[in-house]
Amino acid sequence: MNESCEITLDIGGMPILLHMQDDSFRQLLARRYAGFIGSGEQPKFEFDVELIPPSAHDPDRDVSVEMQDGVWRLRRGDCRARWSPRAGRGRIRQSANPYSIDSVLRIVHTLILAREGGFLLHSAGAIRNGRAFLFSGVSGAGKTTISRLAPGDVTLLTDEVAYIRRDDHGYRACGTPFAGELARVGKNCSAPIESLFFLTQGPVNKIDSVAKPEAIRCLLRNILFVGCRFGAMPVSVSLRFRGARLGAPPDFYA
Repeated sequence: MNESCEITLDIGGMPILLHMQDDSFRQLLARRYAGFIGSGEQPKFEFDVELIPPSAHDPDRDVSVEMQDGVWRLRRGDCRARWSPRAGRGRIRQSANPYSIDSVLRIVHTLILAREGGFLLHSAGAIRNGRAFLFSGVSGAGKTTISRLAPGDVTLLTDEVAYIRRDDHGYRACGTPFAGELARVGKNCSAPIESLFFLTQGPVNKIDSVAKPEAIRCLLRNILFVGCRFGAMPVSVSLRFRGARLGAPPDFYA
């Protein structure tokens, strides 16, 4: 296969190599994932990407993920993918748009992280003074606004999906190219997590402490899970950083 039609996407320190026959699509991905291209490390997994004509399938239909004989099978809209973690290889059939690849990458990284005690989180995130701060919430909670109001001395990791990895010292937050309404990809870097704030709207600006059981319940509500037909995905979470609730009046988010 032509080497010019290969591209490595390095997200969360987990490089994935994509092979394809269409160099214009490779260039599209290079623009879409700028800042997350290439890696000095050997790719952990490889996928062959086959482009097919757009179908009449609803691109927003619910995702289907199942494992058969050690192979993950993914379906969403006009995208179909198969991936063998043991072999380290997979195949993606999709139309020529970057959003299908986006869906596959989120699912694959979710499955990888679940085995390591990590996860993808609906959250804005930024690094300040070498520590990561996360602001988690459902759609409309204020993640994009928090990101937009970030001071100039912070490094934006994401305004939509944070990549959380577990290491020997606790948890690290990594930047992702999965942008939200801000339409701005995060920085490809990471830092130990200092605090996690759960966004709410209230009458005044304030920060309330959250007990660990409630913090874990709030956290689980915002973790990206995928629908697996074989049963629930095993996720082990040990909260080793401070959790708090950050409240602000509705006009703060206007």
